[in-house]
Amino acid sequence: MTSEASKPLKSSPPSAAHPDAGLASGAGAPNGDRASTAPKAGSKKKKKSLSELQDELRALSRKPSSQAARPAPFDMRKILVRGGAVIAVVWVVALIVRHWSGYVAAGVLTVGAIAAVIWLKRHMAKTMALGSILRSADDEQGRKAALERIDSEFKKNDTQAVIAKAQLQMQDDPRAALATLEKVNLERELPPVAGQVRAMRAMIHLSLGEVQPARSLVDKLELGKQQEPSTRVLFAAVASEAWARTGDGRKAVDTMELFNPDADDVGELRAQLYRSRAFAYAAVNDSKGVSRSLKKLADINPHLLGMFVGQKKVHPLLEREAKNLVMRMGVAPRKVVRQRM
Repeated sequence: MTSEASKPLKSSPPSAAHPDAGLASGAGAPNGDRASTAPKAGSKKKKKSLSELQDELRALSRKPSSQAARPAPFDMRKILVRGGAVIAVVWVVALIVRHWSGYVAAGVLTVGAIAAVIWLKRHMAKTMALGSILRSADDEQGRKAALERIDSEFKKNDTQAVIAKAQLQMQDDPRAALATLEKVNLERELPPVAGQVRAMRAMIHLSLGEVQPARSLVDKLELGKQQEPSTRVLFAAVASEAWARTGDGRKAVDTMELFNPDADDVGELRAQLYRSRAFAYAAVNDSKGVSRSLKKLADINPHLLGMFVGQKKVHPLLEREAKNLVMRMGVAPRKVVRQRM
């Protein structure tokens, strides 16, 4: 199975909303240090109680994925070539017709195209500047400095800056990130930007165990219209988890099985997909599917199992399987690794 379906995906009509504590934290969790399951020779390994493991793992399941905060890259050369070709055709037609209205139309189109190119270049420059700021925020102090730079260097109503700010806040204060994103007027934004904000808000709600608000957000995502592969995968994963946790398990399973988590082009979204699969299979009481998904997550990083231990509104089957796997592996988190943009 390829990483994308040949048929476009459709989001379900709005119904009960519902996410919970995890989508975001699933993709955002690191591939960092793994706890060794093999004790050293001659030493006794002290097993931690389930409550201790829950406390340690819970902290690792708070951070939503940063992938939603990444804007789809522009291919400027392709845009210029196509735009130039259209303008050239218009001017050729105008010269053939030799009427003032044709010249006016061609002139207006040319001016509009130049203005669009200028806007795109500024947009790309801003995106690069924000990316540089985010890459420097690899610890608490760095995030604090990055937030100060965003507040001082960008306008408060700059949607790109708002998204970047929320991404930083997700790691330490999901509620603050949610409040920041809620300031964006989704009705006035372009559909791709509005979808990006909805997906981020849904992930945060899911990470907090608030599945109903997440469901209402994902039902407005246009999954089948996403041209960027990573965005399409992320939206499908977020929506599937929300559907699974609000009663549409079969729809979630069918959607997740359109994507291959082990495909080369999935990249860092692999954990996100397996997380969503775990919730989807749990919703249809498929214990084998749940077990496979959890083992895959543990292969990526055993700490990711903390997304299902002691969290709000996690399916009993899923939580039980995660607890059993945690206890068998004797996972003892040693370090929280932050994911960079």
